[in-house]
Amino acid sequence: MPLEIVVPQMGESIVEATVAQWLKKPGEAVKAREALVELETDKVNQVIEADTDGVLTQILAEVGATVAVGQAIGLIEAGAAASTSQPPSPRPTGESAKGESADATPVAAAMAAANNVPLEGVAGTGPAGKIGKADVAAKLTAPAPPPVVVLAPPSDGGGGGRPVERIPLSRKRKAIATNLKNAQNTAAMLTTFNEVDMSKVMELRARRKVDFEGRFGVGLGFMSFFTKATVGALKQFPMVNAEIDDARGEIILKKYYDIGIAVGLEDGLVVPIIRDADKLSFAAIEKKIKEVASKAKEGKLGLSDLTGGSFSITNGGTFGSMLSTPILNYPQVGILGMHNIIKRPVVVGDEIVIRPIMYLALSYDHRIIDGSTAVRFLVKVKELIEDPETLLLEG
Repeated sequence: MPLEIVVPQMGESIVEATVAQWLKKPGEAVKAREALVELETDKVNQVIEADTDGVLTQILAEVGATVAVGQAIGLIEAGAAASTSQPPSPRPTGESAKGESADATPVAAAMAAANNVPLEGVAGTGPAGKIGKADVAAKLTAPAPPPVVVLAPPSDGGGGGRPVERIPLSRKRKAIATNLKNAQNTAAMLTTFNEVDMSKVMELRARRKVDFEGRFGVGLGFMSFFTKATVGALKQFPMVNAEIDDARGEIILKKYYDIGIAVGLEDGLVVPIIRDADKLSFAAIEKKIKEVASKAKEGKLGLSDLTGGSFSITNGGTFGSMLSTPILNYPQVGILGMHNIIKRPVVVGDEIVIRPIMYLALSYDHRIIDGSTAVRFLVKVKELIEDPETLLLEG
């Protein structure tokens, strides 16, 4: 009797998913714990593995189909032999013809297979040489499909007959849009700004980075300093580490410091959580950030990596942003925005000097955080960054 491939429980708030890609074709042999199909949910992508050795005999839900938790989406005949007439499926993990791993992301592998691009001929520019979607796109030789032409009415402001392309929103992008709009509609968001002199942090990093990496096996980045500074400021201004329980009319003051670190991906932003950041050393923070960032880029984040969190940090400076107003990661009531570092003329004492300056932004929920609290919180972050030795005293 065939065994059903069933959509597993993926978190209490997730009741359905979209079939993103099948990694096997009907008639192909599968082994226990081998990846069969990738599902896309509102929060993460999840791969379903085979429970037993056998053959994938039937696909019940094609790519793009919406499926529910507990629904059967395919059938496996346990212990059966593969069909010899079945052509091999694309190698989603990027395995080359020589048996060497090209190490591609699932999206890149699927894109390469769809366009007949050999992964062994693609140079990866991602972490550890991993092949990403952009790497495959650069290798495409076939012309792109023509955009969908719509005879737009004259009232659209663009004139009729102009070509447009319609791209369906992914489940994740829809969820991001809904959550961000919910934050805007619910919270009384306001943003305050300040600037921070990065001289001492940059000097400390330059002086200790070789020894730090040699001892701990990870680089000393800016994010650990800002995570530590954020925790120090949250301890002094606990209302910024809270949330509102609208149903009960209560403020929930969190006695822990789970800091969300925003990571930008090809298909949207995710915010994995650094749990109990107040108890972690600089090295432990850097290792954890590297771990969750790698998992995010490889599509391996689980719900436990993303749920919860008491405050978030986003770094638009990695993309060259000078200044922005970050949106709250609701129901959190505060988010710190970092930006790029630019040498600017500043007045120190009675002299004009050149210093590496970063603009900081704190968006906050004005329903429970007063303007004076928000300003003082951001000033505290600035003070700790400008005198990084005090971060050791802030715990």
